[in-house]
Amino acid sequence: MRLLQNIHNLDVQTFSWCLRRKHHQFAVWLSRGISYTANGPFYVLAGLSFMLAEHWELVKLLALGFVLERTLYFIFKNLFKRNRPPEAIPGYKSVIKPSDKFSFPSGHTSAAFLVAVAVSSAFPVMAWVLFPWAVLVGVARVMLGVHFPTDTLAGATLGSSLCLLLISGLV
Repeated sequence: MRLLQNIHNLDVQTFSWCLRRKHHQFAVWLSRGISYTANGPFYVLAGLSFMLAEHWELVKLLALGFVLERTLYFIFKNLFKRNRPPEAIPGYKSVIKPSDKFSFPSGHTSAAFLVAVAVSSAFPVMAWVLFPWAVLVGVARVMLGVHFPTDTLAGATLGSSLCLLLISGLV
């Protein structure tokens, strides 16, 4: 239990450090835009474009990946029931209203890393764009005040590892 408390304390310190940066308002503005790119409609459009281009293996990977990722995400959220920063830090208010109650793991980050791994496996040249984007999605969720850093690390691990297991045929 002490380990979890130490991790939480480090999370709160890191979270607070991020929110005290000099250009916070610009970071919030940028974070809103980056976070928006990790919303569901963009993934549907990407899937449709891969369908039109007849990249069927990638379409299947993404479809199965999202079904499994969303299922695990939902299970973990409700299993861990970790409070979001506004509930965990007295007096703190997030920049945006989150879509659900719990923060662990970050679904936006998990989905972004799933897409980054999947699309990079089909188009390796895209990795240099997709992985920095996925990292920025995680950072944006912290800057918007709806996740602690470890929420986004867990999301990145969930999305990446699930996709890698699918690609390797272990799932």
